[in-house]
Amino acid sequence: MGKRSDRSRAVPAAALAAVTAAVVALAGCDAVGGAESAPSGSAAHRAKPSPTPVWDTAPASLAAVGDSITRGFDACSLLQDCPEVSWATGARADVDSLAVRLMGTAKAASHSWNYAVTGARMADVAGQMAKAAARGPELVTVMAGANDACRNSVSAMTSVADFRAQFQKALSTLRATAPKAQVYVASVPNLKRLWSQGRTNALGKQVWKLGICPSMLGDADALDAAATERRDTVQQRVEDYNSVLEEVCAKDRRCRFDGGAVYAYDFGTAQLSHIDWFHPSVDGQARLAEIAYRKVTAGGT
Repeated sequence: MGKRSDRSRAVPAAALAAVTAAVVALAGCDAVGGAESAPSGSAAHRAKPSPTPVWDTAPASLAAVGDSITRGFDACSLLQDCPEVSWATGARADVDSLAVRLMGTAKAASHSWNYAVTGARMADVAGQMAKAAARGPELVTVMAGANDACRNSVSAMTSVADFRAQFQKALSTLRATAPKAQVYVASVPNLKRLWSQGRTNALGKQVWKLGICPSMLGDADALDAAATERRDTVQQRVEDYNSVLEEVCAKDRRCRFDGGAVYAYDFGTAQLSHIDWFHPSVDGQARLAEIAYRKVTAGGT
């Protein structure tokens, strides 16, 4: 009994030692490879650093490019810019712009710049990008394309091919000077929905006659086949522009398209300027800021 008991204890002990040695060897191989010993403590943590995300959800500076929407046109007074209510860079508390949401009021005042121009089309954005890039911003916002569809006639609208080439040129211009700047691209608004909402206001329709988006808003009360076809043609062009924005942006690892969020937003009368019933009101600017902030700060690469 005595000898058998000693032998039975010895065998499991030897087996346990062998298994332990094998586990240790395998663990060391998985951690560092080859015959190197596995690091421990803080050294082990340094051995596998977390990759730096491509998209920073808290950029510390912002430059905006685009058209009248980003300039706050007609939000405060007739046919005038009102950049203090801009969804991108405005300082007004009732808008709570993207820059303010990201950086706070004080820092946004010195670290955000608005290079958008009322009436600008996509062909103009490259020049704006050059000015924006010179600031070295961590984030650039783009909202352009409405004026490419808002022409005197449907035949005068920017072609889809030209729109694509112009947007690509704008991004290339930025990348030449600011290769690591992030870009947030807002979709072109649903112009037909804006017409549908604004045409209920007689004063707004009188302002439209001053030349605001004639391809969509001209003969606002006309519902005949020709007018319907004209508006549908403009609307299709806007949708094509948004497809271009999404496709071109997807090829740039530091570019985010809003996924059509601005296009899909249901602007009501409260979100439309009570001057022209087409451009965003102060409340509409605040809604655009909300959309942008949600998209810019969303997780993921």
